[in-house]
Amino acid sequence: MEQKQALQESAGSNRDVNALRHYWHVCLERRWLIVALFSLFVVLGVVYALRATPIYEAVVRLQIDPETSGILSVRDAVGYNSKDTDYLQTQYRNLLSRSLIEIVKQKLKLDEDERYKKKVDQALAISRDITVVPIRLTRLVEVRVEHPNAKRAEEIANTLVDSFLTQNQDRKISKAFDGLILLKKEAASQELDLQGAIDDLQKFRVAKGIVSLVDDHQQQDNVDSFGLRQARTDLDLTRARSATAEQQANEADRWVKAGNEIADFGTISQDRLVQELKSRVAQEESVLKGLKSKYRDRHPKVMEQQEMLAADRNKLRFEAQRAFDSILSSARTAKAEEEAASRRYTEAEQRVSKLYEAKTQFDILSRKRERAEVIYQLVLQKTKEYDMNSKDHQQNMSIIDRATTPLKPVKPNKPLVISGSVFGGLAIAFGLAIFVNFLDDSIKSQEDVENYLRLPFLGYIPNIKSQSVVERDLQSHLHPTSSAAEGFRTLRAAVSLARNADKLRNIAITSTIPSEGKSLVASNFAIVTAQTGLRTLLVDADLRRPSVHKAFQLQSPIGLSAYLAERVRSIDEIVHTTEVPNLDVVCCGVTPGNPSELISSKRMMQFLEEAGTRYDRVVLDCPPVSAVADPLVVGAMCDGIMFVTKFNKIRREHALRSVQRVQDAGIHLLGLVLNDIDFEGKDSYYYSYHYYQNRYYSSHYKSAKTATPDAAKKEAAKS
Repeated sequence: MEQKQALQESAGSNRDVNALRHYWHVCLERRWLIVALFSLFVVLGVVYALRATPIYEAVVRLQIDPETSGILSVRDAVGYNSKDTDYLQTQYRNLLSRSLIEIVKQKLKLDEDERYKKKVDQALAISRDITVVPIRLTRLVEVRVEHPNAKRAEEIANTLVDSFLTQNQDRKISKAFDGLILLKKEAASQELDLQGAIDDLQKFRVAKGIVSLVDDHQQQDNVDSFGLRQARTDLDLTRARSATAEQQANEADRWVKAGNEIADFGTISQDRLVQELKSRVAQEESVLKGLKSKYRDRHPKVMEQQEMLAADRNKLRFEAQRAFDSILSSARTAKAEEEAASRRYTEAEQRVSKLYEAKTQFDILSRKRERAEVIYQLVLQKTKEYDMNSKDHQQNMSIIDRATTPLKPVKPNKPLVISGSVFGGLAIAFGLAIFVNFLDDSIKSQEDVENYLRLPFLGYIPNIKSQSVVERDLQSHLHPTSSAAEGFRTLRAAVSLARNADKLRNIAITSTIPSEGKSLVASNFAIVTAQTGLRTLLVDADLRRPSVHKAFQLQSPIGLSAYLAERVRSIDEIVHTTEVPNLDVVCCGVTPGNPSELISSKRMMQFLEEAGTRYDRVVLDCPPVSAVADPLVVGAMCDGIMFVTKFNKIRREHALRSVQRVQDAGIHLLGLVLNDIDFEGKDSYYYSYHYYQNRYYSSHYKSAKTATPDAAKKEAAKS
């Protein structure tokens, strides 16, 4: 676990070191851009510091206290205003207001000042020279004015603050008088409203008969309420009696309708006269019954007794009827009393309802009068306060320090400007260099080839300083100990170690665009291949812009184009032997008018088959992929194709499209060669290890070369 953690920490430190090394390489690569930008900023900073107009700054310190209405307003003077911050911010803005600056401009005639007279908006130009700086955690604020003339800066600062204080005092007085006028108008309006409320209340009292004070109104309310309660009690009693009498009358009526004797009804039978008559009739019936037992019906005693009995029975029926009529009469009387009590209750209820309605209106009018009186008193009190304050206003702002004539300019700060230009120039230069490097997506390293193009990397080819085509294309033969020759040998080794290297007999070499060094790589690759003892044939397959004949100084009009056009029967007629052992060359010859058709013909396939039987390896120099389709045709006939890219010239996207074009054609891509790298110059920061390696081995070749006598003689002859 500890070992794993140590490995992780080591990997992290390596990443940091690599990142720093990468940025260092970027700075080295863009060093001229960094130097140019840095120098430009330093020069501009020095020129500005030396030639800029000196600016003087005058400062006025002002104290802004909370706003009060005057010395008589104790509450405002002592109380704390929660909107104090808003008030201060408002005053800071007022110090820069256009109206105040116009006043200062008129007083000091700043429209004639050289600094402002050519400005379209002079007030805006003046305000840009004024800065309001609050002092933190205090009520102090500094008003700073900048101007090329020190005395002018002092005048503007003092005049600005004086005008601001005067303007503030005038604003307070104007505000107080305006408020006083409004309050007086409001007081007169409220007085009219109060008088109207009093008149309405008095008219209501007269209309409702409530002329006395509120106590009489309450007493009247108590009497009417008592009468309503008494009427309710009487109504309940009469309603109960009426119900009882009606029930009794209904029972008596049902009794009579049932055929019963009226005298036997319960209430009637309890009547004293009815009881006496019923008792007398019973006695007389008993006497009559006794007489009939002794005498006959026509006997005078019997007849007399019968007459007496009949007379009593008539009296009994009369009294019973009287009692029955009395019950009915009592029911009707009770009903009438109930209705009368109900009417009295309704009248009492209406009186109370009217009384409460009148009381409600009375209360509304009373409250309206009270509110009008309270508002009137408040407005009247505020009017008196404003009247007093309008005569007494205390200035809440004061000048602590007036501006004096500055002795030294504040701008430009030469040390600050120069140091800022130095550090700013460095920062911007390095930043721009990193940004340009970020935008640079050209192919520059093995990582670019493997990560972006997804191709095997075959090697680096150093920059060849010579401008001669012969020395460049025959570098591996003429200068076998050079770094470039060693690079081509590395390329040869990479191809020899590739998968199925024994089957790579025909190899085409191409690039993305012209001038990337494909012909140089093809010639030197053929040379180093021949130097291993393999019989090698170099073919110039670029029928549009051939160049192999220039390197080997061959001017034969008969070449590959003649063979493909069937003007030549045998390959022997176009093959040229070179001074390089085991290396033959087939030039293009006369450039044809139909190169694409010739390259795509069967004769090209026959040429490759015949060359393959005679030579161990055939190297074909093809045109660029993005220019024509010839390399795709030739590459499809070969065992593989080698891609050449010039260092820091081809964009990744462009190279990737060319590679995809070759791969889409089904052609075997051996890999990519990165050409024309200046290991000793501008590109050394990328490949410094190659440079030191080549220097180390070049010394070995030199020592071996001077050890041979013939070689020493040749070296002396050259010198």
